[in-house]
This record gives sequence, C-alpha cells and structure tokens, in this order.
Amino acid sequence: MNKILEKKQLSPTVFYMKFEAPDIARNRKAGQFLIVQVDQDLDERIPLTIADANAEEGWVAIAFQPVGVSTYKLSKLNAGDYLGGVLGPLGTPSEIKKFDGPVVCVGGGFGTAPLYPIVQALKEVGNKVILIEGARTKELLIFVEEMKAVCDEVIIMTDDGSAGRKGVTTLPLEELCQSDVPPAQVIAIGPPIMMKFCCSTTAKYNVPTVVSLNTIMIDGTGMCGGCRVSVGGETKFVCVDGPDFDGHAVDWDNMMMRMKSFKPQETEAFHRCKMQEEADSLAAAH
Repeated sequence: MNKILEKKQLSPTVFYMKFEAPDIARNRKAGQFLIVQVDQDLDERIPLTIADANAEEGWVAIAFQPVGVSTYKLSKLNAGDYLGGVLGPLGTPSEIKKFDGPVVCVGGGFGTAPLYPIVQALKEVGNKVILIEGARTKELLIFVEEMKAVCDEVIIMTDDGSAGRKGVTTLPLEELCQSDVPPAQVIAIGPPIMMKFCCSTTAKYNVPTVVSLNTIMIDGTGMCGGCRVSVGGETKFVCVDGPDFDGHAVDWDNMMMRMKSFKPQETEAFHRCKMQEEADSLAAAH
C-alpha cells in the first residue's frame, strides 16, 4: 500500500499524483515506468511513466489522463488515500550522456511530464537542453514552470495561438535543425502522430531521434504481447525492450493501427463505469 501525498489537476485532462515509494525513488532512472493498481485485488495493472521522484523524501510522482476505467478510478483518489499496489522501476532507462551539441526535447500533451526526469538527468551531466512543448490550447499545457527552471530554453507552441507561438511542434524543431548549431539529439514524447512527424522532420537532417512508446503498453511486463512494435523490421516489446527506441526505425503506421485494437471496448467500459457511479450517487442521495 502506497500513501498518496499530493493530488492535483494540471489541466482539464491531466492529473498529477505524488505517493510514498521510497525504494522506487532511490532506484529509478530517467525514462523508466511503474505498474500501478488502484485496488490490489480488483483492478488492472496500469503502466505509467515516472514524472518525478525524490530519493531523500521517498516519493514518486506520475501524471496521467483518465481514459479508461482504471485511470478514471485513479483520478478519484485524493491525498491521504492509498494505492493498492505499485511495482517498479521497470523498463530500460533513457540513455543519459554528454552530447556534442544541444539536446532538443519535444513534449506533446501530457508527454511533457515523463520528459521532465529525462531533462533533469541530461542537465545534470552538462547538456544544453531546449524544450519544445506543444498543446492544442493554453489550458492543456503542463509542467511549463518546472521545465523553465531546468531547461536552457523553452519554446511553447499552441494550435490556436493562445500561448507561445501558433502552430505545431515541428515548426521550431525544423528551425533548430536548420540552425548553425543543430541538435546533437532529439527526444520526443507525446501522441504517436506527433512523434511520427518529429521523426520525419529530423530524418531530413540526419539528427538522431529517440521516442518513448509508453502509450502502447498494457500489462507492463511484455507477457501479453499487446505492446509489440516493429523497429527496424524487428519485433520489439515496449515494456521490456523500451520504452525508448530509435524513432527513425519505428513502423509508425503499424503501431497507430494496433493502438486502435481495444478502443471500442475501452470506451464502452469507461462509459459503463461513469454511468454506474452516477447511479450510485443518485441512490445514496435518496
């Protein structure tokens, strides 16, 4: 059982949760993820990437969207409640080293949250780090102040121009690739379509690009096979071989097609859960 220390809503669609996990906080590395269970006996195992941690204080933080039954239940917990179980750290850590040039990190939507530990680690070894964060509107931007505190430069992009520049993340990414000091490495985390276009942009300039494919993970151990992807013509399992991969080698079309496999069942279960909650609330009121 892990006690929740803090819970807050970062945007209309993203929640942040900090909980006690001293062993994980001491041993985790940038890019790794956790398995979280709301109820130890009843609920599914949810793979969620670590968004922050503090070894001295013994806590770990996650950021998530309530898109299914389990993440919806998770969003209803508050500080003082307990998680049924947390397992980790899992996955292969991100490669952290001193690069011969700036590192550009691209975060889309709540993908900016798992980028935060990676940015911290890159700065600790002496890199210049530029962040490009994109969202549809100003209200959907997260971790902006946290990133400004650690990055050398933060570029904000919104589809509607309500914050930063109007447009998509690939616009400043291409400008940086064309500059006199192009990126030595690009790291992109966000919706698959965003990562795909980031990779097609950097490929034109031969800039190495790493992506995190955490969004396709299901059971977090590779046993279910749901997270398999094609990378360089080889089958890889995101849970155990990743979540980081060479973005130029990922078969993006295949991955995005497979991510739709369980969408109807997930949506139906999510609506049933909300309807049951509403029914229970009405019954309690009477």
